Amino acid sequence: MSDYLRELFSLHGRRALVTGGSSGIGYAIAEAVGRAGAEVVLVARRPAELEQAATRLRGHGVTASWISADLGDRDDVQRVCDTTGDIDILVNDAGNNIRKPMADLTPDDYERTLAVNLTAPYLLGQHYGPKMAGRGWGRIINIGSQQSISAFGNSGVYGAAKAALAGLTRSQAEAWSADGVCVNTIIPGFVLTPLTEPTKAIPGRVEALAARHMIGRNGLPQDFAGAAVFLAGDASAFVTGQMLFVDGGFSVH
Repeated sequence: MSDYLRELFSLHGRRALVTGGSSGIGYAIAEAVGRAGAEVVLVARRPAELEQAATRLRGHGVTASWISADLGDRDDVQRVCDTTGDIDILVNDAGNNIRKPMADLTPDDYERTLAVNLTAPYLLGQHYGPKMAGRGWGRIINIGSQQSISAFGNSGVYGAAKAALAGLTRSQAEAWSADGVCVNTIIPGFVLTPLTEPTKAIPGRVEALAARHMIGRNGLPQDFAGAAVFLAGDASAFVTGQMLFVDGGFSVH
């Protein structure tokens, strides 16, 4: 790598916290920022999967550790905040999606969906954002959804939460960008991950979604590596409060 590219995109000396980092888009982003030089802390629920992910990262030369936590539980969120130390890059990827017809959603469905998809990113931002601002540098990357901007297949509470996450991004950017903290949302297309398994079970649905992407295929977790490295480093110093669509043209139709 040339000195120019290293200066533009290197994350050496940075420390990243990636929620939902044991699989899917979260793992792909963790690997990308780790291989670009950042130390990585993974947060997800299942210890076995976390250890497997951390082992994979270490195989790429990444300094990696993990914390098992349920981000739908505020006490667990607080434990993450209390035990991680300084974080330069916060990636809010953890999510859940309860796909029911709108009229069938229960109050518990509502609470569980908001807790993971919106409240946890808010609370983590409230903890790390001011600390980043105090040091004069930081990056927050929120992972949105097509439902941040449009209805899509029983959007339900998930759609409301992801739309709110885009609004949270703008609020966080307004609060901390002047102090060197850039905050942005990545908007995926339809991506083949564990979270989209229910959709994949519907005959013909995956093929139809692939055809809707202008690129002609569904997304894969590794499609987010470049965008993550860009948004996590100095190259994006003048990019904040934005939604970056990494969606193969899905949203343009």
